[in-house]
Amino acid sequence: MNISFEAKTAPALRVSEKSPDLDNVLIDIVEVDRPRPGPGQVLVEIKAAGVNPSDVKASLGHMPHAVWPRIPGRDFAGIVREGPDSMIGMEIWGGGGELGITQNGSHARWMVLDQKAVRPKPVNLTMEEAGSIGVPFITAFEGLKEAGGVQPTDVVLVCGGNGKVGQAVIQLATMAGATVFAVEYQPQPLMCHTNGPVEMFDSSSQDVAALVRERTGGHGADIVFNTVGSPYFEMANKAMAKQARQIFISTFDRAVPFDIFTFFRGRHRYIGVDTLALSSVEGAKIFDKLKPKFESGLLKPFPINPDTCYGFQDAAQAYASVLRGTPDRVLLQP
Repeated sequence: MNISFEAKTAPALRVSEKSPDLDNVLIDIVEVDRPRPGPGQVLVEIKAAGVNPSDVKASLGHMPHAVWPRIPGRDFAGIVREGPDSMIGMEIWGGGGELGITQNGSHARWMVLDQKAVRPKPVNLTMEEAGSIGVPFITAFEGLKEAGGVQPTDVVLVCGGNGKVGQAVIQLATMAGATVFAVEYQPQPLMCHTNGPVEMFDSSSQDVAALVRERTGGHGADIVFNTVGSPYFEMANKAMAKQARQIFISTFDRAVPFDIFTFFRGRHRYIGVDTLALSSVEGAKIFDKLKPKFESGLLKPFPINPDTCYGFQDAAQAYASVLRGTPDRVLLQP
């Protein structure tokens, strides 16, 4: 749909009530007035916006603090159309925990954004590539930072290595020179760019913890980035080295068996990361650190599959495909 900048209204997705299930995602396409930026804000014309599991979970009512009705969407790439003269026409990228949750987000033609969250996208990334970075790389960066950062001497085990956060973790950890292993539930090749060798394990047929210890001379993993949660919890604990850190960003089951003795004897640390608590301004500060790495080619965007770039008319399909585990990055293009 080609809409001129002068148009007073434009399409947006709106979630007004909880969807019953993935087969009945309740997303309306509505015409909304072009918002007016307030003091300290800019108006962004969205060109591409990633669809994240949190966007879908919010539509299913799993985010109790989400405001209804709302326009969803946490990640974005677009062009500043209104704001300070120095920002007009700037091609930007970003992502934030408040977007699409407590204020209208990026799954629309227009979005209002805090000026302090405005950052020029890497010049070598397309809008689609820039719009795909957001939540996965913010989560990976923040989790590794909370774990004290990655050192070349570290052994890192990534649970859910082919998920988008897992792929971002692998890029960051191999860039740091760490020894990196990844695990999935079934035999599959690693699907992401790396800056060093990564061995992929299959938890359905292999004793992953034993293999990690074998490959590291009995040492184990210094950092376990557990993107899945409970299904990998027991295995991940067995793989942890002395003073290891395990990072959690999601889970299926809230309650898991917990061996307190092994925990304190191992001097282990568990770290929870919730990027919904990170605003778009805080996300922009992370992007400041990531941008030079993307521009140099050390970090690479997710491959963009045209078949998983959706218009608004197919938004329900796009949302459902994310939680059904598509290996591709899903994007919306207003």
